[in-house]
Amino acid sequence: MVGSVPPAARSAAAPTVPLPRRPLGPDAPADRIRGWYENELGWATVPGEPVRLSVGERFDVLDVPAEAGLAALRRLAPASPVAVLGDRMRLLVAAGGAQELPGILAWLEWGALPLDLRAIGAGGLVEAPLPPSGFGSAPDLEGEPAPDPTGPVQGAAVWLRPPVGGGETQASLPAMSALGGGGGAPDLVRLVDTLATHCHRVRLRRASAQPLAFS
Repeated sequence: MVGSVPPAARSAAAPTVPLPRRPLGPDAPADRIRGWYENELGWATVPGEPVRLSVGERFDVLDVPAEAGLAALRRLAPASPVAVLGDRMRLLVAAGGAQELPGILAWLEWGALPLDLRAIGAGGLVEAPLPPSGFGSAPDLEGEPAPDPTGPVQGAAVWLRPPVGGGETQASLPAMSALGGGGGAPDLVRLVDTLATHCHRVRLRRASAQPLAFS
């Protein structure tokens, strides 16, 4: 049960100045994907393919087993983005959340346990999921040539809950400064507590499923 709010540094404020609008290349799917993120959402990307998003400016990322992430969706606002990459789930939180994670886990008495709960913060990069077809002004990528199977596959990550523009996404991200309902604990603390609980359950279940080793 989450009690009072643990002491934590304030999360870094998201930049208020939007990025310059990038023209979309009609013949370059990667440029169109990059343009959607930069022009419609104001999220920074880095050069190269596949398109990758810069973490730590607009948001941080919590990376967990998909099973644990699904159990924590109820802790998120409807507009809070969530992506899936293979058997991993990536939940976006307010910038600075990755730095807060170790202190929150220690305060919740999860710090001594090996949890499969990773944080990506300032300076990190994540693959940019393909913008959902027909969502807002996302580029229509139907009919594009199939990606080269020998190289990185853009869109290996997919949005379970896609981001939206107009500031709604930023306001929905779990943060230390945003109070959750019932009990007064910040949204980020409640989310981390739920994630840690289910990450621990996933680990125990996987351990019990391992065959016994005999010498």
